[in-house]
Amino acid sequence: MQGGQPVKPSVPLEPSQTNSTSRAEQEPALSGWARYFVPSVADLIFVLLVATLSCGLMATRLLGDAGTGWHIRNGEQILQTHSIPHTDPFSASTAGRPWYAWEWMYDAGMAAIHAQLGLNGVVFATALLIGLAFSLLFHMMLQRGALLPVAVVLLILALISSSIHFFARPHVVSWLFTLVWFGVLDSCEPKADSKNFRRIFWLPVLMLFWVNLHGGFVFGFALLGVYLLSGAINCLRDQIDSHWLRALAIVTVLSLLASLVNPYGYKLHLHVYRYLSDRWLMSHINEFQAPNFHGLPQLCFAVLLLIAIATVVLSRSLIRLSHLFVLLLAGSSGLYASRNLPIASMLLALLIAPLLSQTLVARAAGANTPAKIRIFITRCQAFASRVGNMQADLHGHIWPVAIVFLGVFICMRQGRLGSLQVMDAHFDAKRFPVEAVEAIKTRGIPGPIFTLDSWGGYLIYQLYPQSKVFVDDRHDLYGDEFFKRYLTTIHVEPGWEALLNDNHMNWVLVPKKSALANALRGTSQWRISYEDGTSILFSRS
Repeated sequence: MQGGQPVKPSVPLEPSQTNSTSRAEQEPALSGWARYFVPSVADLIFVLLVATLSCGLMATRLLGDAGTGWHIRNGEQILQTHSIPHTDPFSASTAGRPWYAWEWMYDAGMAAIHAQLGLNGVVFATALLIGLAFSLLFHMMLQRGALLPVAVVLLILALISSSIHFFARPHVVSWLFTLVWFGVLDSCEPKADSKNFRRIFWLPVLMLFWVNLHGGFVFGFALLGVYLLSGAINCLRDQIDSHWLRALAIVTVLSLLASLVNPYGYKLHLHVYRYLSDRWLMSHINEFQAPNFHGLPQLCFAVLLLIAIATVVLSRSLIRLSHLFVLLLAGSSGLYASRNLPIASMLLALLIAPLLSQTLVARAAGANTPAKIRIFITRCQAFASRVGNMQADLHGHIWPVAIVFLGVFICMRQGRLGSLQVMDAHFDAKRFPVEAVEAIKTRGIPGPIFTLDSWGGYLIYQLYPQSKVFVDDRHDLYGDEFFKRYLTTIHVEPGWEALLNDNHMNWVLVPKKSALANALRGTSQWRISYEDGTSILFSRS
């Protein structure tokens, strides 16, 4: 593939194979009603992902981050007041402090879904977004010339690598926006013909939504910077004219102006910069730390990265400069922070799939390649050609539409399909203080309650507005100085009681086997008010 165009088979074929492949390319794969009812491979990926993530244990997995709770409650506030918050309403320790609810559009959308369909609806909507992102990724890989087996293998690696962040939170929207953003940018870059620049002016329109949905809009500007840099270098080399570079610069300015169309204006950009440049927070927040390669998702990302390096080395004369820069951006961002693994994995898979396919085809055509390998790759090409023709004939996409309607129907019936409980989305009682919070509700404990930052969102979901939390996972709101004192208390370091005493905390809810629980047991100032297998609630004597 040169310039992202599909590669024609270059492996020598036997006469019978040539005729078979030719017939496969010329004859329609399907005809009649089958074109509308047979699912394509991308359709199957979408349906399988949505069904798997919506039902059973995976539904609980999507609710594995307590932040989902405060997103829903914030969205409810937006819908009820018809205004976007500028100060924090949820925490007793930050009352009246400026808060940048930069994901307000996502919050409002999920709150509307939650009001009609409950947590099942929130999980189902998230499953739809994830399924759409990965089916689009697969479609784009094939469209760019990837062999079907190569696309499937790389998709699986990207899927497992991304599973580390399969949560019902707004970052899944950024996955979809990143793919679309990159697809528009890459399709407009000058190649054999350099006339199609118009689509690139859709990027500022996308930015209007992206900046109000998730902070990942920053990555869109990183991609723009990559293409500006490669365009400038190619222009200096006289490989392209300056029209592309001029159009890209205009789009960058327009996108920047579009990003200012948010409830906080330019202050949001300053806030994001200060947050991401805070070294202490970046080094203490788990998702911003470098990936630990002992886990399966991280290992899959490492395999993807190694495949990318090998592919670039073998096909260095074919890779475009912009693609090389995007690969460097994706690889470095994934190595820098585990939260970047999904987007990094998707971009790596998308870029190396066609290059790897072309490299395999070229290597198979070599005189020194064993005949069995040539035959195997030839058959893969023929199979991919037949599947490609078949998918081109599939127009109905009945199955994705059916799974959407069926899912909504099930959610409207509280997760039931007849007498069978198909969906049962809930927060895991082994991960969150579910029973303890029920006890707090029953006893009417007013709060505020000191708890883990990773539990705060769940308490907001269950107790707000009757009770406020002391801390939750909105780290940009609380700041590094607050979290330094917070970690001193959680880890029971010298002076650990100061934060509780200074803020007049009368209730503490922590994991049963935590260091803070052991410390509170050993003091006369605190007594156990409730405990179960997951958590323990202390009150001041």
